[in-house]
Amino acid sequence: MNSRHTLAGPVTVSGIALHAGVVVTMTLAPAPAGQGVAFVRGDLNGAKIPARYDLVSETRLGTVLEKDGAKVGVVEHLMAAVAGAGLDDLTVTLDGPEPPILDGDALSYLLLIQKAGLKSQNVPRQAIEVLKPVSVTLKEASASLTPAPTSSYDFEIDFSTAAIGRQTFALDFSPANFAERIAPARTFGFLRELEGLHAMNLARGASLENTLALDETGLVNPGLLRFPDEFVRHKILDAIGDMALAGAPLLARFQGSRSGHGLNNALLRALFADPKAFRRVAMPG
Repeated sequence: MNSRHTLAGPVTVSGIALHAGVVVTMTLAPAPAGQGVAFVRGDLNGAKIPARYDLVSETRLGTVLEKDGAKVGVVEHLMAAVAGAGLDDLTVTLDGPEPPILDGDALSYLLLIQKAGLKSQNVPRQAIEVLKPVSVTLKEASASLTPAPTSSYDFEIDFSTAAIGRQTFALDFSPANFAERIAPARTFGFLRELEGLHAMNLARGASLENTLALDETGLVNPGLLRFPDEFVRHKILDAIGDMALAGAPLLARFQGSRSGHGLNNALLRALFADPKAFRRVAMPG
């Protein structure tokens, strides 16, 4: 799609928030050309928070955006769906601190976007062309962007638990590939960490219906598993959502090894800190 797109009309859904554990109602609505994606906290006097990498304030267990004291958390799954749908301009209104987690994937959001439909803005779409390699590392984790004519993702994870182990996955990014191979991949977590997370008022909305749960013996709810390598696919889902905070599609190859939200955000900050590393171009046909 060479023109910017927004929604054809609004769509609303309610559900539990992953960390806050409260019911949140979310409305996705059309937005003017050039706005990009913006979150509106209806419960905070309409505070508006643009979906931008430089407004990321926390990445511990999800990507959190903050502006003027107003926050919105766990935006990565929705942002991945926005990128996968080719959606450029969108207003997301919430009456709570996070989008509802729904099925713990991006497919739930993608289906909402498809239900609303897309509408052309008749304004040319831009992309961000990566001109030279950019990389960041933290201990054994790394993430990089290298020049490429289209977007692609290559990820590797390695967990000591036998239910995951070492997994790799590569994806040529397209709406069809995203919808089929990445969007259905659910988030995952370890039961041994749950008590500590609850003490920090986190993961209160996680359940065996929306999260792949692991203990010392393996996967607790194997009936939820959609792919044998779902864990690495979900890490690519997260990376797509985090890269969407660049504000435009990236023409680059993303490579991640044990990378998480913090390193993904550091990668975008490193890219935009070097004016010679990128340029804005018309979106290729």
